[in-house]
Amino acid sequence: MAELPKEGVKIVEVNGVTLAYREIGSGYPLLMINGFASTMDTWNPPVLATLAAHSQVIIFDNRGTGYSSASDEPFSIQIFANDTLALIDALGISRAHVIGLSMGASIAQELVLAKPEVVDRLILVAGTFGGDKAERMLQETWETLADKSGSPVDLADRMFSLLFPEDWLATHDPWQYCPEVHEITSEASAARQAEAFTGWPGSYDRLPGIRCPVLVINGTEDVIIPAKNAGRLAERIPGARCVLVPGAGHGLQYQCPKVLVREIICFLTETR
Repeated sequence: MAELPKEGVKIVEVNGVTLAYREIGSGYPLLMINGFASTMDTWNPPVLATLAAHSQVIIFDNRGTGYSSASDEPFSIQIFANDTLALIDALGISRAHVIGLSMGASIAQELVLAKPEVVDRLILVAGTFGGDKAERMLQETWETLADKSGSPVDLADRMFSLLFPEDWLATHDPWQYCPEVHEITSEASAARQAEAFTGWPGSYDRLPGIRCPVLVINGTEDVIIPAKNAGRLAERIPGARCVLVPGAGHGLQYQCPKVLVREIICFLTETR
């Protein structure tokens, strides 16, 4: 675990590990679960700021990433979900809205299925139900995603090639759209997360058991979690709404932040 900075990062001990987290804004709790090998400083600041104007936003590092520690226990999506539930409990939150991004959407599914009374509304961004029925990314895409070697600049350049469509990259500088990332996830920890994500048997057969309001949102040009997954995911969850963002890749929070935030706030504030 890296040394904690001073800018509002707190720690809590859960399930034999230490989780680092931040709270931004005030109001009804909105918990945000990050994706594969990502740290809480990868959330787009304008997105966080807008959401924090409406809610108490909670972001955190999954075990083994950034400022959070890890144990020798094998990583799994279920363990990440258990950690998240323990964090919610430690913060004294009885009920919250939950956003899961990418692998975080898988964690969010396990969370709501394990303890539905904790989740008010659920938002699955660039998510999949996993397992054999899911639409998988290309093998070469996965190899690039899982490669955490080289300098921070090398790593960022590789990620940009996956997060954004080629035509968007041809006319935009991704460094101007993405935040500075100071936290680090080691190659060893990333490999353990990769095993957890690829080894997740999925939630397909259990999804009809989700009863809270659900928004599924995906970019049409996502090569990491292909957009077909969004429609299939929404079809399996009773009453779920599916939104596809035209021309957006997996990095839609950077590429289309206003669209993403608009859809989220609309969903969270509408009356049932």
